[in-house]
Amino acid sequence: MSAAGSGPQTDDEFRFLRSDAERVGRGGPLPPVARTSDVLADRRTVRGLAFDGEQPPQLVALHGAGLNAHSFDPTLLALGRPALALDLPGHGRSDWRSDADYRPAALAADVAEVLDARATDPVALVGHSLGGLTAALVAAARPHLVRRVILIDITPGVSPRRDAGAVHEFIRGQRHFGSIDEIVDRARRFGIGRDQAAIARGIALNTRVRADGRLEWAHHFAHLDAPPGGDEPHPYAAIWRALAESSRAGVPSSLIAADAGMLDAELVAEWRERLPGSPVVTIAGPHNLHEAAPAALADAIDRLLADDRSPAR
Repeated sequence: MSAAGSGPQTDDEFRFLRSDAERVGRGGPLPPVARTSDVLADRRTVRGLAFDGEQPPQLVALHGAGLNAHSFDPTLLALGRPALALDLPGHGRSDWRSDADYRPAALAADVAEVLDARATDPVALVGHSLGGLTAALVAAARPHLVRRVILIDITPGVSPRRDAGAVHEFIRGQRHFGSIDEIVDRARRFGIGRDQAAIARGIALNTRVRADGRLEWAHHFAHLDAPPGGDEPHPYAAIWRALAESSRAGVPSSLIAADAGMLDAELVAEWRERLPGSPVVTIAGPHNLHEAAPAALADAIDRLLADDRSPAR
């Protein structure tokens, strides 16, 4: 197995942008969207997608486990802001980590290097699931480069064994498939999204063809036996401290929860108790809001960012 990430089945990775724009009601010409590439100190490469990249990014988006930067295409098209969506290490077209360490702390160190190279002004960090936990740590490590951190359907109180078991089973329970339709059917059985076309689009951009003609996931997670966090019941609890430190440093935090997602009332209540004054917005949809409800998610992000008086604090 190669340690490098593999691209999608076709070189035309932007083939869904027009339909993505139509889906979120964006008219007119599409913004320029281009691949980015950043070489880290250890010579691994992190790749991403720059939306309207002639301008510095106002927002950096980090996807969840088993997804990739394209997951945010519809949301970023709806937002219409210069943005950078990253393929986290081990995902999309970014290199795989030889140590297979995809815990938030390891990912945050990699993302912080990219932020050092690309952020000319403080950016909003928007992270879904694993990307949200990573964003919280990046904000604590680079508060001068972050204006706000927004977590999507995740908090440090989540227990992978209790709250994410279905996601991990979906990724690892079956590792190769005969067709995209077969994966779509499996995704719907696991409650991964509701819109069949949106699910098929995400799968097409997240799989590759094996030598025997069968499809497999392109991300490293699907080829590992254990998820990040191991068997600890609450492996991310220390990230609460990172969010509190960021808040004291002037970086506000916000939570966008899915009403049919990973967070129950107890987890949302814990967020409110630990981070009083940090907004919570609830949107109708499943865990992958950026794929299932991109227009509503973009509107929620836009309203949260409007609360910031200026990009620089």
